[in-house]
Amino acid sequence: MMSYKSFKVTTAPAIEPVTVAEAKTQLRIDGSSEDTLIGNYITVARQTLEVLMRRAFITQTITLSYDSFPTEMRLPRPPAIAVTSISYIDTDGASQTWSSSNYTLDSQIEPASVVLAYDKSFPSIRTQANAVTVVYTAGYGTATTDVPESIRLAIRLLVGSYYENREATSVAKVNDLPLGIQMLVATNEVPEVF
Repeated sequence: MMSYKSFKVTTAPAIEPVTVAEAKTQLRIDGSSEDTLIGNYITVARQTLEVLMRRAFITQTITLSYDSFPTEMRLPRPPAIAVTSISYIDTDGASQTWSSSNYTLDSQIEPASVVLAYDKSFPSIRTQANAVTVVYTAGYGTATTDVPESIRLAIRLLVGSYYENREATSVAKVNDLPLGIQMLVATNEVPEVF
């Protein structure tokens, strides 16, 4: 198995897994004067926890690049929903889209994997950087309620930590993630296999 060369979220989630109202309930805030700040904290908490857990929460599009076709393409940030396209640069230097009849998505494993279909082989490609591009969608769904509650709780707790500790460091003590958040990350974390 070969590791991907680049990873990029090319279409971000349309919504966040936690609403401002839900975060305000967690924070016990009634007013609306800090709604924008809390919304920003939600986005940063989601992005941080997606990296720490190695997961996609709300449906998003991800693009991977390889220098050549790997035997097995593991798709980071599960759960993978579908492969949108696989393209490559052929030996003449032209971009080609590889037919979906040549591969299957094995979503029975986590993270999911793109594997060759029965009796198929990889096309010949030009030897160059980023010769193969895989575009796929990942996430639990398009609604906040599609995301497991333990992940949503981790986001709310991290928003609370950001809200209560607005400075980068504290004179009293510099802490890692609070224990409750660490436990939720460990429970939902996907092992690094790339």
